[in-house]
Amino acid sequence: MPQQVRGVVALKQGAPVEVVDIVVPDPGPGEAVVRVQACGVCHTDLHYREGGINDEFPFLLGHEAAGVVESVGEGVTGLAEGDFVILNWRAVCGECRACRRGRPQYCFDAHNATRPMTLLDGTPLSPALGIGAFAEKTLVAAGQCTKVDPSVPPEVAGLLGCGVMAGIGAAINTGQVGRGDSVAVFGCGGVGSAAVAGAKLAGAREVIAVDLDDAKLAKARELGATHVVNARETDPVEAIRALTGGNGADVVIDAVGRPETFEQAFYARDLAGTVVLVGVPTPEMRLELPLVDVFSRGGAVKSSWYGDCLPTRDFPMLVDLYLQGRLPLGEFVTETIGVGDVEAAFEKMHHGDILRSVVLF
Repeated sequence: MPQQVRGVVALKQGAPVEVVDIVVPDPGPGEAVVRVQACGVCHTDLHYREGGINDEFPFLLGHEAAGVVESVGEGVTGLAEGDFVILNWRAVCGECRACRRGRPQYCFDAHNATRPMTLLDGTPLSPALGIGAFAEKTLVAAGQCTKVDPSVPPEVAGLLGCGVMAGIGAAINTGQVGRGDSVAVFGCGGVGSAAVAGAKLAGAREVIAVDLDDAKLAKARELGATHVVNARETDPVEAIRALTGGNGADVVIDAVGRPETFEQAFYARDLAGTVVLVGVPTPEMRLELPLVDVFSRGGAVKSSWYGDCLPTRDFPMLVDLYLQGRLPLGEFVTETIGVGDVEAAFEKMHHGDILRSVVLF
């Protein structure tokens, strides 16, 4: 039977979110209902509220989540009631041209649930990134559930559902940071700090964190940065070159996503080095670079979508590394909050003094 639960909904563009009753239907074929235990508050949810993603209001927000499978629909295999899972927004189809080429991390036709969750009056909800996890329960495609070791705290596990995975993956998967590499990261919010941790995990010799905020730089040091640069006080390109023998870094990650920072990242890399854009730009932003510099400096310029992750491969591995004490995922949880505190968490994002607020259910 359909269930009535509480959820955080953006009813119209720019308005404060509200905690309302919603209806979660039974899972259909290939679907699962998950009892959400924890969900991080991500900038993407704020973008949805502000209409920066699309205008398909009302939105059921929340997507960076972990919980327990409550029920599964017809045809679901490999997933059962009681499984502890991290939710993901890349449920690979296995059939698109990327999947057929053996590159499912680039799947172009990721699956979502087909049955809508609704308001009490029957108004369909648009779940954020096909998940909608600021709710006591949510309906997703079964492929959006990745089983992991249940001994990891849900507030930690859920972070891999978006921001932390994006940062770690930008370093390990997209940037392919290797042992002995030098790495620079522009922007030390949640994603950038995760890129710092990922670079350290991959064995980078130098990890240079760049930001305008000394508190964020101090946190980056805790997560593995060997050097920090306050770009408000020092030219970051010159500083990175000075720290790398005048050459620039092997891999430079832009976790800000602005033309200014991308240009700095481009010129802060070594010849034949790699630039990775993981910060999300807005549609009106434009970049102008001398084409001869793109040619003559060689190397690679890449974008990193979801850290080029494959959830079934990456989530269990990173959880295991956390449980072994080798990956400090818990350091990203700044505070735990209640379901009614999401709007206040959005406001805190503007002050830049938190990595993640996490809603506990």
